Amino acid sequence: MQSRVTIIGLGVADLPAATAFYKEKFGWQLTKASNQHISFFQLNGILLSLYPKDKLAEDATVSSIGSGFKGFTLAYNTRSKEEVDEIFDIMKQKGVKIVKNPEAVFWGGYSGYIADLDDNLWEIAYNPYLELDAEGNTIKEGS
Repeated sequence: MQSRVTIIGLGVADLPAATAFYKEKFGWQLTKASNQHISFFQLNGILLSLYPKDKLAEDATVSSIGSGFKGFTLAYNTRSKEEVDEIFDIMKQKGVKIVKNPEAVFWGGYSGYIADLDDNLWEIAYNPYLELDAEGNTIKEGS
């Protein structure tokens, strides 16, 4: 199996509201594959999909009931500490839930957390050890 991710799928309580959140707060555009049942956003090399939580759980044959920390985060890495602060300023102006304001962190970077409408956590981070190309993709080690 190749080491890659094609789609990150998030189960959401309200598909139209969640779709509007990513369009309005993040400024992302839906792909043509989106419809009234599922939303797709093209990221750099992968897709983010939004699908009703109960239907996603049904498809996976698991319970949709659960709360608290989901056991994962999504990360958006920047090229500087200043860019992290700029993104947080924009998110605050747009009324996005700030979970943790940006700060210097134990591993040597700078990061904070925001949450979407379903409390999926997004880490906005500057990692001085992670090199990004012009499109924001991580540069493979040894390249």
